[in-house]
Amino acid sequence: MKTLIIVAHPEIENSQTQEFLYQGAQAMNVEWHHLDAIAQLNVEAEQQLLRTADRIIFQFPLYWYAAPASLKDWEDTVLTRNFIYGDGRFPLANKELGIVVTTGRPLKDFRHGGTENITIDEMLASLRAVGHLAQMKILPAMPIAQFSYQQEAEQMQLLIDYQRYLTQPAPDSLANRETWFANQLPKFIAKLPAADQFTGQLIADTFAQNQADLEQLRDALNLLKEGEED
Repeated sequence: MKTLIIVAHPEIENSQTQEFLYQGAQAMNVEWHHLDAIAQLNVEAEQQLLRTADRIIFQFPLYWYAAPASLKDWEDTVLTRNFIYGDGRFPLANKELGIVVTTGRPLKDFRHGGTENITIDEMLASLRAVGHLAQMKILPAMPIAQFSYQQEAEQMQLLIDYQRYLTQPAPDSLANRETWFANQLPKFIAKLPAADQFTGQLIADTFAQNQADLEQLRDALNLLKEGEED
């Protein structure tokens, strides 16, 4: 699966959040495409990037309840009517569309009756509408709130969640999570210092055993269900 991250941020060099996400993305072999670094949009090249991706992620901070101007300009220029749906070809059909949105406000503020009195999903409705027109598969959004206030353990959990969001097959089921972690653990262990390799392998072995135990439990539950149906 090829993932394309379309990033809109006019001051990305000053953003701790985006730097953190960039490092996490680099480890997953995905394409990071920063719109604000492009002096002149090449429509054909941009559209070709979209054609070759399997999962397309819009990533940006909230600016007055919307994406930064660079993403809107990119939409208006690149996502032409004919390209999205007008010629009947639907080049983005069945591709996945995800949205990673960052905010300095806590998530509890984004609800009806809250400080912002609007939900994250409502603010992202226009982007999702374009995706629906293009016949894309819409993924649940990934909001990231108050990154700079997060403790190290929270940031490490965020890193894993972000990397899964970029590369884990949908839906976000237990089975898909297991497969993703099983694929990523050997890569993580290989990067550990020699002194930590043994501990890393113990973790991998424990994970594999837990997978086997869970599979046996699934089989037992299926047998019970079959017995009930009889």
